[in-house]
Amino acid sequence: MTEILREIGMIARALDSISNIEFKEYDLTKGQYLYLVRIVENPGIIQEKLAEMIKVDRTTAARAIKNLEANGFIEKKEDPHNKKIRKIYPTEKGEQVSLIIKRENDYSNSVALAGFSDTEAETIHQLLQRVRKNIEKDWEFVKKGNRRNY
Repeated sequence: MTEILREIGMIARALDSISNIEFKEYDLTKGQYLYLVRIVENPGIIQEKLAEMIKVDRTTAARAIKNLEANGFIEKKEDPHNKKIRKIYPTEKGEQVSLIIKRENDYSNSVALAGFSDTEAETIHQLLQRVRKNIEKDWEFVKKGNRRNY
């Protein structure tokens, strides 16, 4: 069987390593850039939804959010209708740095897809979405405390 997950893992780790090095000058480390971009794309998101979107546990998300807030990239605001809910918004600093992250993402996409036709790139995208959807089912299952049968 083709080791597609090994390939995906190597690609993800290489890109994450590059990003962690390049974004260090902005005080973004250990994947915090992922959180910042999602917050910019979804202002007012709650922590639980953000964790689900990035596919991490709530503790990991809480730690990243705390660091982003401490470094002035985001701010939390109480929901006017429910004081228990704290929504997350990007600050001006967060918005500005997210533009740099977006440029890096666009560049990395162009490097990754060099030599591929538009049709091939779209096919890869569609196939990877299918892979993600398959994996999400197990992620949800295990996240709820279940064990997979393999």
